[in-house]
Amino acid sequence: MPLARWRWLALLWLALVLLVGVHQVRFWLHAPIESDVLALLPEDAHDPALAQATRRIADASARRIVVLLGTPDAASTQRAVEAFRSSLRRSDEAHTLPLVENTDLSGWFEASRDFFQPWRDRLLTPDQRDALRTRAIEDWSSDALSALYSPLGAPRLTDWQTDPLNLWSAWWQARAAGSGLQLDADGLVQDEGQVWAVLQFDTRGSAFRLDGEPIIRAALDRAVAMARTAVPALRELRTGVPLYAEAAAVQANREINIIGWGSLAAVLLLVWLAFRSLRPIALVALSLIVGVACALSVTAWVFGTVHLLTLVFGASLVGVAEDYGIHWFASRQAHPTQARWPLLRGLLPGLSLALGTSALAYLALGLAPFPGLRQMAVFSVVGLTAAFLTVICWFPWLDRTTPVPTRFSTVLSAGLASWPRLRLTPISVIAGLLLAVVTIAGLARLKPNDDLRSLQALPADLVAQQGEISRVLGLPSPAQFYLVRGADAQTVLQRETALTQKLVALADTGRIRGYRAISDWLPTVQQQEADAALSAAVEVPVLARLSAQIEQPLQRAEFASRPLTLEAWLASQASLPLRHLWLGAVGDEVASVVMVDGLAGQAALASLKSLAAGVEGVRWVDRTAEYSALLGHYRHLMSGLLLVGLALVALTLAVRYRRAFWRAAVPTVLAAIFTLAVLGWLGVPLQLFNVLALLLLVGMGIDYGIFLLEHRGDASAWLAVCVGAASTWLSFGLLALSATPALRAFGLTLLLGIGLVWLLSLLFRPGDEESSPVLEPDPESLP
Repeated sequence: MPLARWRWLALLWLALVLLVGVHQVRFWLHAPIESDVLALLPEDAHDPALAQATRRIADASARRIVVLLGTPDAASTQRAVEAFRSSLRRSDEAHTLPLVENTDLSGWFEASRDFFQPWRDRLLTPDQRDALRTRAIEDWSSDALSALYSPLGAPRLTDWQTDPLNLWSAWWQARAAGSGLQLDADGLVQDEGQVWAVLQFDTRGSAFRLDGEPIIRAALDRAVAMARTAVPALRELRTGVPLYAEAAAVQANREINIIGWGSLAAVLLLVWLAFRSLRPIALVALSLIVGVACALSVTAWVFGTVHLLTLVFGASLVGVAEDYGIHWFASRQAHPTQARWPLLRGLLPGLSLALGTSALAYLALGLAPFPGLRQMAVFSVVGLTAAFLTVICWFPWLDRTTPVPTRFSTVLSAGLASWPRLRLTPISVIAGLLLAVVTIAGLARLKPNDDLRSLQALPADLVAQQGEISRVLGLPSPAQFYLVRGADAQTVLQRETALTQKLVALADTGRIRGYRAISDWLPTVQQQEADAALSAAVEVPVLARLSAQIEQPLQRAEFASRPLTLEAWLASQASLPLRHLWLGAVGDEVASVVMVDGLAGQAALASLKSLAAGVEGVRWVDRTAEYSALLGHYRHLMSGLLLVGLALVALTLAVRYRRAFWRAAVPTVLAAIFTLAVLGWLGVPLQLFNVLALLLLVGMGIDYGIFLLEHRGDASAWLAVCVGAASTWLSFGLLALSATPALRAFGLTLLLGIGLVWLLSLLFRPGDEESSPVLEPDPESLP
């Protein structure tokens, strides 16, 4: 390529990098970061209703924090609440509080009672229906007359004439469990000797912050400390998605610093030892910064948001992207008299092939329909490509001084000649057989584990508090629910009713605490008409009988002439606690969700699943089990893809290196097998992320064999391989320190694999006496 074209290429790349710089400023002002681990997993594209249900349930609590303050008596609890709120108000006045107390349910009962009042005659419980059908009019009349004249009768929600049989109070008592608001008159919950106040807060903006500061936790801790000063016996519990998100952000900040800055420090230290000059350090750092910035901008542009684990994973990219710059400076140091442009032309085939194999391995991550993995794949491919373009476009212009050999590089380069190569001898055969036995035994010990819960690192204190809050309030699990579908709303409500009749029986056995269903609040039109006729059939003669007894005319209250509709209920405040359970139109159907409170172990899950089998249009959904099965499915799929990838890489190597291709391919294959064996001996379970790490190993490990074949006998290639392998090994070794199990499994696999493939590549390298199938570039054809 003429020199003028290289100049224009460098300027074009500079313009693109400047645009990325502008985007980076805008990106970090808004930081659209996704921290939910489940966002890594695929949605149910084949089942839109299920995907919508999962999203709706998640959205209902995405910004909500629940705090319980408990003391032995109601008065102490109220004092603690006042002190707690006082502290939060101070934080709010100081503009440091990202929370606002949610008061949506204040006045909910009064508004709901007024809303349902016109349809009181058609809202009955199953027990009330049985009583109205079987009990004598005389008995109803006697009870009604006693309630009329007795000042100490049962509690009522209306005046006597509006509800002479007092059906309204019983209906509301039956609804209490379904509303999730099991509060007394003071808004408190009593449980096992504790009187709890339930406070709900919504976050202002995102709980995700990359500054490493737990803002929400600190504000709540200060408020609890003040409340405990007022009431020393105070117990406090808290839960909510924002708390987990903030904890994940704090952890991510720590890990990005350790992995990202640790990797960068390790790379720069190795570059300094090898070249003892600030110029190589500055230029290698420049290629890494450009690579990561371009990767982040393109990922945000393609996906709209960037996942937290993509950032943590991307921090390890530093250990791979520096290879191109290191090879440039190693070649410059070994060939100080060669012109820069011919030197670049000689490096381009090997560097391009290394980039291609690494990009193929990263892109293989994106073949699985996991949004998080696709982000990681795009991030990594773009980052490597940007670092590669930075080296070939800018380094020949910016690197105008010849690196001087250092003692470190001289000793390391000289070590290539003394490093042994594998030869077929009796000792090597015996050692190989022993190694094969140990490897087979390790592979036999390797056990798969696809449980989704093994991939999440949730703070233990938050998990424990969430469990106790769920027990006290009977909160439903967002991961297990029933999905009910039908041609129209009435069909869905009918099927819900059939399901809830079975759930009542299950609750009576103690396997569940209760359930939440729209049909409990909104019966079908058919049921409403039947209940209206049934209540009228009893109330009218009761009032007539009492009119004769007390010699005063008694008229039945007027009620709505039309049934209560779904649209009216959804538009009212009465639907607020359960509104998210109605999914509405999904394709040609409509759907709703029935949630279950207080699951009692695995036996309850089995019973709940069996209930759905007998009701048409009802499906039991266990997201944890389904995601775990999906992880297992893709582990098998990606294992097959790993073999296909190995075959494609071997074919690519064979095209360039002919019969010598095996020297680059075999070390990677053996390293992958030995890594699995070591995981087996260590007792580490085989997961999807181990397989994905092996896919990545194929792309990166092949590079070492490529450079040793491309520049056989060249000490600079050996120096570049050693420095590059060491920095990559350190980068992914630090990834193994991540508190996220998925990343830890990924990092541990690469920690073992990279070390093994580096060692095996040296053992299988070609001898100096072997002829190279690669044609050297003609310096005369270059500018």
